[in-house]
Amino acid sequence: MSAPRPPHDGGLGERLRALPAVDTVLRLLDGVPGAASAVRDTLQELRGALRSDDAPEDVPSPETVAELARRRLSAWAGEAYPRVVNATGVVLHTGLGRAPLAPAAVEAVERIASGYSLLEVDPATGERKDRESRLLDDLRALTGAESATVVNNNAGALLLALACLAEDKDVLVSRGELIEIGGGFRLPELLAQSGARLVEVGTTNRTYVDDYRAALTWETGLVLSMHTSNYRVVGFHHRPDVAELVELAHESAVPVLEDIGSGLLAPAPGELAVEPDASTAVRAGVDLVCFSGDKLLGGPQAGVLVGRADLVARCRRHPLFRALRPDRLALAALGATLRLHREAPGDVPVLAALAASPAHRLERARSLRARLASVLPGVGLEVVESEASAGSGSLPARPLASAAVELDWPGLDGEALAERLRALSTPVFARVWQGRARLDVAALVAGDDLRLATVLAELPLPERDA
Repeated sequence: MSAPRPPHDGGLGERLRALPAVDTVLRLLDGVPGAASAVRDTLQELRGALRSDDAPEDVPSPETVAELARRRLSAWAGEAYPRVVNATGVVLHTGLGRAPLAPAAVEAVERIASGYSLLEVDPATGERKDRESRLLDDLRALTGAESATVVNNNAGALLLALACLAEDKDVLVSRGELIEIGGGFRLPELLAQSGARLVEVGTTNRTYVDDYRAALTWETGLVLSMHTSNYRVVGFHHRPDVAELVELAHESAVPVLEDIGSGLLAPAPGELAVEPDASTAVRAGVDLVCFSGDKLLGGPQAGVLVGRADLVARCRRHPLFRALRPDRLALAALGATLRLHREAPGDVPVLAALAASPAHRLERARSLRARLASVLPGVGLEVVESEASAGSGSLPARPLASAAVELDWPGLDGEALAERLRALSTPVFARVWQGRARLDVAALVAGDDLRLATVLAELPLPERDA
C-alpha cells in the first residue's frame, strides 16, 4: 500500500480530481477523429500512475494530457508490425521476424493475398486436395525423402510426430539433448503434452549407442535425436552418429525421428558446414526429419516433416494436424523459397547474408559510412570490425566476422541513441558495444543503406541543438 502523502500534497483524492475533464482536453484536440477514446484511455492510465508508489509530483495539465492523447492516436494509426532495419548483426533475429523473404516469395504472397487461391482443390477434378501437395515435388527433390508435409512451425511438427508415433509409448532421448527452446519451452514438457513417455539415456556430456540399446524395450515407440541448436558442448563429450541409431532402432522395428532444427536442406560449404541437414539425415535412414521454415531455409514460419511416406500419411491423419496446418500465405512463400533452393539458392537472402565474406561486409560498412556522412554532419562515424551471428539457434557460439558503422553522437550515449533509433518512423535496431551504438551490416537487406540514411535524418543533428 502506498504511504499517505503529506498534507501540502493535497492527498490522492484531490490529485485525481485535479486531472482535467475529458471535454476540456477534447477542446484542445479540435475534433480529431478518435480523440474521445484516446483521451479516456490516457486519463485512465494517468489515474493508475497517480495511485502508484512512484507517482509523479505534478498533476498533468490539459495541454500535457492532449499531447499524450495525440501520441496514443499516432500509435493507433501506425502499422501493427512495421518494417524495421536490423542492424544488430543477428541475421535470424527472432524478435525481428527471423528470415527476410526473397523477392520471389514476397511476389508469390502478393499475388494471392488479395484474392482467392488454388489451395485445396484439384483443378482437373474439382475435388478437394491436400493443401501442401504442391510443395511435395520440391521437398522430395531437395531432401530425397519419400514424402513430406508442412505445419505451422517446427515445434508443431515435433509435437505432431510424437503424438502420432509415440503416444503411450517410450521415447528414448539422450540426456545431453533435453533442450529448452525459445520462450522457455522444454523438450520434456513437449513430450508430456504429446502423451509420450520420456526415457533418458546416457549422460549430459557422453551418450553411446549402447545406452540406447540398454533402454530399448517392447514399450519403446520412438528414438528421438535432437540437434542441440542453441548451444555447443565442448571438451569431454560424445554422441552417437545418427546412422548408428538408425541401425540399432531398425533392428527392433522402432522408427527414428530427428529434429535438425534450423532447416538446412543439404550439406553447405563454409560456416554452415557444421549444421545438420535434411538430405543427409534421410540418406542415413532416419524415418522422419523435422525442421523450421524461417531459419536457414530462409522462408516463412513453418514446420516441415519429411521422410517415410507411411509415417507422413499417419501424421496427416492425426487430429492435431488440422490444428497445426499453415495458411495459404505461408505455403505460397514457402513454395517460392523452395523453388529458389532448386534453381538459384544464392537468391535466398539468409544464405546470401551468411555466405558473405568478411571483406564484403567491410566494404559494405565503408559504403554505408559514406552515405551516412552526407546526411549526418557533426556525428562521428567510424567503420569498425565486429562480430555478428546467425541467430535463432543456428551456428551456436560461432561468431561471424563482420563490420559496423559506430556512431558517436554528441550528447547521447549508446543506450540513449539506440532508444531513439528504435523510435524512428522506420525503427532501427542497433547494437550497443562498450557504450557506443553500432550499425552492423551483416543482417542488412537490399535497400537498407538508403533507409538508414533517410530515417536517421529525422534525428536532430548536434549542431542544430547548439
